[in-house]
Amino acid sequence: MSIELGKFNHLEVVKQVDFGVYLDGDELGEILLPTRYVPVSCEIGDFLNVFLYLDSEERLIATTLTPYVQVGQFAFLEVAWINQFGAFLNWGLMKDLFVPFSEQKMKMQVGKKYIIYAYLDEESYRIVASAKVERYLSKEIPDYEPGTEVDILVWQKTDLGFKVIIENKYPGLMYDNEIFQDLFTGMRLKAYVKQVREDGKIDIMLQKSGKAKVEDFSEVLLRYIKEHDGDIPFSDKSDADIIYDTFNVSKKTFKKAVGDLYKKRLIVLREGAISLAKA
Repeated sequence: MSIELGKFNHLEVVKQVDFGVYLDGDELGEILLPTRYVPVSCEIGDFLNVFLYLDSEERLIATTLTPYVQVGQFAFLEVAWINQFGAFLNWGLMKDLFVPFSEQKMKMQVGKKYIIYAYLDEESYRIVASAKVERYLSKEIPDYEPGTEVDILVWQKTDLGFKVIIENKYPGLMYDNEIFQDLFTGMRLKAYVKQVREDGKIDIMLQKSGKAKVEDFSEVLLRYIKEHDGDIPFSDKSDADIIYDTFNVSKKTFKKAVGDLYKKRLIVLREGAISLAKA
């Protein structure tokens, strides 16, 4: 059995005490799960999914809480306090996550949030974080096909658009002229691979391209019309901002979807309105 600090582990309950239960930590010995985290019906022999970290006295301890980040992941976290050694981030656990001054790109400030990477310091065996996230991004060239759906974390604004972190591993870029919604550092979104360049750089977009995007939105639009009693006050002359605010797509995509539904004889176009076609 391999025990991983800073991650969730599936461990067996081996002892019950007044202040919690002890879990089998294999070569690391028994690990305490304090009473406040012990499930009501917990018994010896049960297996629990617990997160392992070090408490304020550097003792290995378990919790059933889910932290905002695990070792090997990126996250957008707020600075809770600072001392002479570095900054401490709120990551949802009783003991805050340490960022040494040497791992800060600029001096962190209390109350501000930063994109960080959590890792296990091999020398001290402590879970720490770094704001120098570039060094932890993969330099491998992924084999993504255009149109592949991915999870992204919005990283930072640039002159070209927004840098993002793809699937907790790769750096990517979304271009300003392809963004049709407000984005902020720390947002987690579903997105699509536009292309992987020869140098390994990945272009990302928030909507599918071409025909696939239109077909997907056609279904959304048809469902919207049905949910609004078969009649909506939109047309190809509707304001682009109103279309975007309502459907989160560009006017171009909206018009193509309307045309798609009209060709399929699913809708009827009227002056300033769209209605469901009668069966």
